[in-house]
Amino acid sequence: MTQFKRIKRPVHGVLLFDKPPGMSSNQALQRCRWLLQAEKGGHTGVLDPLATGLLPLCFGEATKFAQRMLDADKRYTATLKLGATTTTGDLEGDVLDVRPLLASRSEIDAVVARFVGEIDQTPPMYSALKHEGRPLYEYARQGIVIEREARRIVIYGIEILDFAGDLLTIDVRCSKGTYIRTLAEDIGTALGCGAHLTALRRTATAGFSIAQALTAEQFDSMEQAERDACLLPPDSLVADLPAVTLDCERTVRLTHGLSVRFPENDAIIASLRLYGDVGDGRSSFLGLGELADKTLSPRRLLSTVVHS
Repeated sequence: MTQFKRIKRPVHGVLLFDKPPGMSSNQALQRCRWLLQAEKGGHTGVLDPLATGLLPLCFGEATKFAQRMLDADKRYTATLKLGATTTTGDLEGDVLDVRPLLASRSEIDAVVARFVGEIDQTPPMYSALKHEGRPLYEYARQGIVIEREARRIVIYGIEILDFAGDLLTIDVRCSKGTYIRTLAEDIGTALGCGAHLTALRRTATAGFSIAQALTAEQFDSMEQAERDACLLPPDSLVADLPAVTLDCERTVRLTHGLSVRFPENDAIIASLRLYGDVGDGRSSFLGLGELADKTLSPRRLLSTVVHS
């Protein structure tokens, strides 16, 4: 039987994907990349298989700006089981210790509030953080504990959404690098009963909301043209940055890697969006530039013109 190689094509844009439970971030990427027949793709930070929710996937030229997603603030809905700790800090691990929950609701409120602000957090062993080229979870599965340094993170806010029996559901707004399973364990320790994570859902990142995301079932059921239409343009990843539009002459110079004079603005801006006239009457996103001393320099440009 003759096998036909699936043709890959240049696809440029961002898919807001609602990752289901049990699927790794890379599996989500490869599934959507296959459906789009995209040449190049990348995800914007790992969501554990247990976790669900918003996972922006970048394709083609959009991958050049994926780092901004990694550095962005996040928002999660997390459910904690109070009174039990596990080897992994979530429900997939073996139970280590069981203790009664003696704290009242007001005491729980007070303890949770203590974690808002700048705090030091030690990354868990069951994480994708790497040590000597290997993720920590590989060491953990072998019973090896690697010493980890605490990191300074920021919890902007925690709201208790529900408390019933031994289950506590919270809404967390936090900085990059925050491990919610560690936050769950630390809250349990502070309450004196222990805790572990039973559910986690990312609801927002970098200005994007879960309400904008497509489920795997929705994306699977679409025709190719419909899938393409769901992609946000690459510049959606940098929409928070100031923007300038260049005339045709300066567009040509800049896209050839040359700096241009920009006397219209004497500010110093480390990153700004660049749009330019490429001769077809439409404004096109060129990439990122840097402005200093009335000189505009290219910083990270697209290899392919993507029209806005």
